[in-house]
Amino acid sequence: MSYRAEIIAVGTELLLGNVANTDAQFLSEQLASVGVDVLYHTAVGDNPRRLTEVIDIARRRADLLIFTGGLGPTYDDLTKETVCRALGVELVFHPEIVEEIRQYLETVFGAEAPACDSQQAWLPRDCTVLHNAVGTAPGCIFEKDGLTVVLLPGVPKECRYLTEHALIPWLRQKHEGVILSHDLRIFGLREPLVQEKLADLMDQAVNPSLAPYAKTGEVMLRLTAKADTAEMCEELMAPLFWDVKTRLGDYLYGVDVDSLEQRVLHLLRQRGLTLSAAESCTGGLIAKRITDLPGASAAFLGGVVSYTNGVKAHVLGVPEELLEEYGAVSAPVALAMAEGVRRLTGSDLAVSVTGVAGPDRDDRGNEVGTVFIGLAAPDDTAVRQLALGTGRDRIRTVAAHYAFDMLRRYLTDLPIY
Repeated sequence: MSYRAEIIAVGTELLLGNVANTDAQFLSEQLASVGVDVLYHTAVGDNPRRLTEVIDIARRRADLLIFTGGLGPTYDDLTKETVCRALGVELVFHPEIVEEIRQYLETVFGAEAPACDSQQAWLPRDCTVLHNAVGTAPGCIFEKDGLTVVLLPGVPKECRYLTEHALIPWLRQKHEGVILSHDLRIFGLREPLVQEKLADLMDQAVNPSLAPYAKTGEVMLRLTAKADTAEMCEELMAPLFWDVKTRLGDYLYGVDVDSLEQRVLHLLRQRGLTLSAAESCTGGLIAKRITDLPGASAAFLGGVVSYTNGVKAHVLGVPEELLEEYGAVSAPVALAMAEGVRRLTGSDLAVSVTGVAGPDRDDRGNEVGTVFIGLAAPDDTAVRQLALGTGRDRIRTVAAHYAFDMLRRYLTDLPIY
């Protein structure tokens, strides 16, 4: 069965801008992976009248309505009651839910469940209960007059848990055959250039389909096929995948990997090499991102955040004459930083970043977004100069991307620039 979905996020805090609607983004990605077409995103406040109006509109244009938020125990958690009233569905008390809530609160907080939590045990008649192991609000799925309705908690951790462990498996069972996806990760080409290279493939692709997703500083393509078996899905996707790979070349850095740093860590461990980092404008972001990964200790030895010239000179051993002649944001200093941290830690490879993240130019007149990435290896050194535009957080993020990409290219014998 193929669904047309609308995601309806309930919560006044979303409309006030106090909270970002990350649930809708996550749900859209997950639903796409099982072939569900998300046609609309809607956000509405904690107001029964306005929520009823949204339901009346949504049920006429979608056959799968997914609600997030408003399932808690407080007075303004009215999603479940409003949805059931609007659709003419009776609420039924589930005593086992009260026991689940009690056990959860006692385990996590060591506290008795307050009486108001029993509100969460009233669920639509004949629904499929989605048991919540990471919170107190259960979700549910029910069907009414050809409409499928899903109620999920709004707390991102709980929404994600129930989506991954309950909703997506339920949807997979509803589909005839198999839906299989692969995520293709691209770095070094902006989304418009990716679409330009692949425009005809994206326009023509139906099964398998090819959809782009822009990330900060990189692009992801999701390749999805529907068939009777997983093997048939792979056969359908293979020609399109190879066409995409041929057109993108070495900008395609991985398939079904989460990040550049994951790819780099895999390559380091595969080759038995170690890494260290010297960071200025990224402030330790490279070290953080690689140590966020399980198994990083097998390859990453450590790093130095050399934010000042004093640390660059006295810890990393950058010659003071280089700092005086070229300034901290320069190719010679970037190389010296990489060589210094490699010498200091004894790593096989070292990467460095120095640049101007803003909001103003540095004392040498370098524009905001000017960044130098250095790489030191046993057989070579290299430096790359970048102009990353504006936006302090974006500059730091993209600079770290480029540092990992230089490592990825070195480790796979690709041109670094």
